[in-house]
Amino acid sequence: MDSKDRMRNLKLIVSYDGSDFSGWQVQPDAPTIQGTLATAIGRITGEKVLPQASGRTDAGVHALAQVVTFVTESAVPTENFGKALNDILPGAVRVIEVSEAPADFHARHSAKAKTYRYRIFRGAICSPFLARYVWHFPYPLNEDAMMRAAGIVEGEHDFTSFAAVDPERGREGEMVSNVRTIYSSWWERAGEELIYSVRGSGFLHHMVRNLVGTFILTGKGTLSVEDVGRILAARNRSAAGATAPGSGLYLVSVEY
Repeated sequence: MDSKDRMRNLKLIVSYDGSDFSGWQVQPDAPTIQGTLATAIGRITGEKVLPQASGRTDAGVHALAQVVTFVTESAVPTENFGKALNDILPGAVRVIEVSEAPADFHARHSAKAKTYRYRIFRGAICSPFLARYVWHFPYPLNEDAMMRAAGIVEGEHDFTSFAAVDPERGREGEMVSNVRTIYSSWWERAGEELIYSVRGSGFLHHMVRNLVGTFILTGKGTLSVEDVGRILAARNRSAAGATAPGSGLYLVSVEY
């Protein structure tokens, strides 16, 4: 059999606690999710692979269901692949599911929509067992104003004001437009947590964290709700708020 005929495109659903990792993308001398997965896959298959994700999460950011793809000649059955990976991977990274995908399926290029969640803990004292997974913000906020501001970014917009410079963009000849469509954007209270959820066609570098940082300014009264629309129209990163910490952000799901 020709080696090309033995190739399989495997799709993983991966959950991880990003607290102790320097983000998704492999880096020299730094622990990353991509590098950790690549090493584990290599131990099983004997191949040198670089798994591709639906998107590059930043340092400290978590994922409930990151989608990852890679091509392999390995004949290990899919039902055994996940077990073998989880035996090797650190406890902070778990493979939830493994399946064989069509040859043209790609975790990032095939994605149609993603949902992110950001958790802010509002209580006076944040448990040390929670601190790595939220942004602790116990100071006064007008949460109603934040909820109204969130709706302003729904729809198709140029999100340049909320995008950090990403040196990786455009390297593969991909489109570099900052226009994205946000299908839903809302805040809700859950006990002592204020949670932001956003679903969109795609997200720019630091976009969700920059949105959260700007919404916080509306909650503090530094910005009005109407200012969010003006910031969006300005297409200028310096017009928006600071980047919220990575610890509170989660990739929830990816749609294809």
